[in-house]
Amino acid sequence: MSLFKNVTVKPWERKGVIGGLEPEGAFESPNEKVALSIFLVVASVVFSLFTVGYILRMELPDWRPLSEPGQLWFNTALLVVSSILFQWARNITKSDGEKNVRVAFFGAGVFAILFIVGQLITWSSLQSAGYFMVSNPANAFYYLLTGLHAAHLLGGLWVWSKSSIRLLSGGEPKDIKLSIELCTLYWHFLLIVWLVLFALLSNT
Repeated sequence: MSLFKNVTVKPWERKGVIGGLEPEGAFESPNEKVALSIFLVVASVVFSLFTVGYILRMELPDWRPLSEPGQLWFNTALLVVSSILFQWARNITKSDGEKNVRVAFFGAGVFAILFIVGQLITWSSLQSAGYFMVSNPANAFYYLLTGLHAAHLLGGLWVWSKSSIRLLSGGEPKDIKLSIELCTLYWHFLLIVWLVLFALLSNT
C-alpha cells in the first residue's frame, strides 16, 4: 500500500513550500521594477525609430526647418528641476528619512505639470505663427515627437498622482518607497529623451 501511494503521488499538485526552500521569483528585483525596465527598453526603441525617421526625412527637398521656440529652454529647465526633486525624494526615502520627502515628491510632480503646460503654450504659439502640422513635414515631426514625449510624461504623472493621494491620505513615505524610486527612474529616462529630442530639434 505504501509503495502504491508513493508511485501514484502527484508532486506538482502540492501546495506550499517544496523541499524547505522559500519561493523565489525569476528576478531579484521587484516585479514593478522589472516591468518598468522592459517598458523603458520598448520606449527607447520607439523614440529611436522616430528619431531615425526624422533624420532620414530631413534629406528630402520639401523639408523646411521651423524656428526654435525660445519657450523650449524654459520648459527644459522645468523638467530638469522636476527630475532633481524626484531624485531628492528618492535619496530621502533610501536613507529611511521622511523630512521634506513630501515637499520633494509633490514639487517634482508640479514642475512636470508645468513642463506640459509650457509645451502646450509652445504649440499654441507655433499655431498662431502659422506653423501648422500639415504645412510642412518638419512641423509634423515636431508636433509628433514633442507630443509623444508629453504623452509618456502624462502616463508617469498618473502613477505620481496615485502615490501622492496615498501620502495625502495619511500614508507613510516608506510605504511608497518603491513608487518614488520607479517615478525617479522614469523621470530621469524622460529627461534624457527630452534632452536628445531638444538637441535634435534645435540643430536641424
